[in-house]
Amino acid sequence: MLNHFSEHIQSIIKTLPDQPGVYQYFDEDNLLLYVGKAKNLKKRVSSYFSKEHDSNRLRIMVKKIYDIKTIKVNSELDALLLENNLIKNLKPKYNINLRDDKTYPWIIIKKERFPRLFHTRKHIKDGSEYFGPYASVKTMFLLLDLIKNTYPLRTCNYDLSADNIKKNKFRACLEFQIGKCKAPCVSKQTEDEYNQNIKEIRQIIKGDINFAIRDLKDKMHLAAEKYEFEQAEIFKHKLELLSNYQSKSTIVHPSITNTDVVNIISDEKNAYVHYFKIINGAIIHAQTIELKKKIDETDEELLLFAIIEFRNRFNSSSKEILVPFVPEITLPDCEYVIPKIGDKKQLLELCLKNAIAYKQEKENQLALTDPDRHADRIMNQMMKDLRMKEQPRRIEGFDNSNIQGEFAVSAMPVFIDGKPAKKEYRHFNVKTVIGANDFATMEEIIFRRYSRVVSENLPLPQLIVIDGGKGQLGAAYESLKKLNLIGKVAIIGIAKRLEEIYFPSDPLPLYLDKRSETLKIIQQIRDEAHRFGITHHRNKRSRETFKTELNEIKGISNKTAETLLIALKSVKNIKEAPLDELEKIIGKNKAKLISDYFAKTN
Repeated sequence: MLNHFSEHIQSIIKTLPDQPGVYQYFDEDNLLLYVGKAKNLKKRVSSYFSKEHDSNRLRIMVKKIYDIKTIKVNSELDALLLENNLIKNLKPKYNINLRDDKTYPWIIIKKERFPRLFHTRKHIKDGSEYFGPYASVKTMFLLLDLIKNTYPLRTCNYDLSADNIKKNKFRACLEFQIGKCKAPCVSKQTEDEYNQNIKEIRQIIKGDINFAIRDLKDKMHLAAEKYEFEQAEIFKHKLELLSNYQSKSTIVHPSITNTDVVNIISDEKNAYVHYFKIINGAIIHAQTIELKKKIDETDEELLLFAIIEFRNRFNSSSKEILVPFVPEITLPDCEYVIPKIGDKKQLLELCLKNAIAYKQEKENQLALTDPDRHADRIMNQMMKDLRMKEQPRRIEGFDNSNIQGEFAVSAMPVFIDGKPAKKEYRHFNVKTVIGANDFATMEEIIFRRYSRVVSENLPLPQLIVIDGGKGQLGAAYESLKKLNLIGKVAIIGIAKRLEEIYFPSDPLPLYLDKRSETLKIIQQIRDEAHRFGITHHRNKRSRETFKTELNEIKGISNKTAETLLIALKSVKNIKEAPLDELEKIIGKNKAKLISDYFAKTN
């Protein structure tokens, strides 16, 4: 394989070192195609050029590679961090695309004397402290209101230098008069006292509300001991605000402290990763990011990328990360945990539910704004899950119904672009099979359906779904073989017990994720086939079992006979009923036919 590439590429690969690093692929116009990390640069880069790739996009990218540049680092972790930064800054064509729909707000403690506290959407490297970003603006404002109602802080943008204050350049404003600020601008509050408040605020923003609650309790008790009841009441009010905020925030066990939680769900093109930041049993940050796949990245690669992104974003130093599986690269002073039971497992499941909800929301938006693209996404996923060569734009399903071999029928629902096309539904009365033989019934119906499709040159479906296991599938497959349709249309069977998906050439079933859209569509086709088949079977049974002596009378329909039976309950009562009573129910002419018939037979 390597010999097919240019001498320049071959020479680079031969001289690559056996050490960790980051590699960059460029095309002939020197445009960056891809950035990747490697535990061993030589082995990793060589693998791109030494085998045939399944992914079409990956094959195209490899053909475009004209030059390779590498950056050696000391460890695999360094390579991971460098790769993450390069991808975000350089945005290579074939790398994961991190989608952010908007700029999330931050809480800032401004770097200045007597620091101000406010929110901003601009992250400027000016030495100030930034906390966030906050995916929920409501949560951020709730926190800001809590802090401002608990701690008096200045809101002015004056330069409160020691020299300016000493020269009496300022005067106390309305904020001081209403108790929202203690007027450090006119020396009514010392810098040490102000900074002590900032220290406590910093702890609250980080999620350590217990620290502030303990401090306020001490101050409240001390004020009460000194008979400063007015001051104690102020501390009590602040304590209530903090406790109320904490009760709204705490949804997990208080013993879960300083923990990150990350979970992922993905489909063919995108991955959705949700993150919780837990401090003292409270979720202080929650956010979902969408990652657009480029070359069939695995969930392991995507989860690791997201972990680094979230920890950088939220400046996390958690020693514990709850994950659904352990990534290949460990982080320093940090442990991955896959919880099996208890609060931590519930927290990981909640994280997944949030990722699923975010994914569903995005798909619903796409279905409304761009239904063709939405259908194309689902069809691509089905094609991949079911190992098909083309999208299953038209799917036909089959299910049989009978009672001990009597009144046998079959139903065929049709789905187009993943949705029921009810005008295309068909039902069949079984003609050649006697008794309860589901396999023979399936063979007859499939042969009849597709022999007609072939003879009338109708469009073939891309996929046939059989309600049943290997037996029913095998019978249907035999009919397709007789019609020379093997390879022209895909066929699968779905068994009810464990929702196994069977293929004709594979003895082992496929088990799809219970949440997958592919399985949901197949189940919906199966359920529609069952519903439609039962309805037709019930109608046929009703018609064929409603045979009484009345059906022998010429001129008396099933409907007339049914009307009489409903009114008079039995054929015996009808025989004995006087003519005028029959006339009231079905009219003179039909009443006379019935009366004359029973008079002759008697």
